[in-house]
Amino acid sequence: MAKNTICLWYDKDAEAAARFYAKTFPDSAVGAIHRAPSDYPSGKAGDVLTVEFTVAGIPCLGLNGGPTFKHSEAFSFQISTEDQQETDRYWNAIVGHSGQESACGWCKDKWGISWQITPRVLMEALAVGGDEAKRAFDAMMDMKKIDVAAIEAARRGRRS
Repeated sequence: MAKNTICLWYDKDAEAAARFYAKTFPDSAVGAIHRAPSDYPSGKAGDVLTVEFTVAGIPCLGLNGGPTFKHSEAFSFQISTEDQQETDRYWNAIVGHSGQESACGWCKDKWGISWQITPRVLMEALAVGGDEAKRAFDAMMDMKKIDVAAIEAARRGRRS
């Protein structure tokens, strides 16, 4: 296990979430699955308690802690994409698997984890600063899933 690991609290579906992430994102995998040695407030002995997994190279631990705590946008995974095809693939996997769309490239998976599916062209535009960044930012503000062609057009000072 890595020295620093992101721990994500799930009601009871940490293993299903980890398997979905491993199937969806490159450099992702499911590792050790640990079962509860005895009954606990939200489960029974033998239930999956924790799942070690990696999401796009980031080590994580899924904890089946019960319904007490809920996820919020205060935490999200940001996945950088190279083009519209990759953006669509990740967005559609999350939203199409009982997730929900949000604004500005954000969506939530079926377990309530927030994701930012962010094309590199948007981050590059923001890094340039000035009018180019403003145009790209303003274009993004009207989007749910990021439209790469619209961001590229905004960078050039045009509407797509």
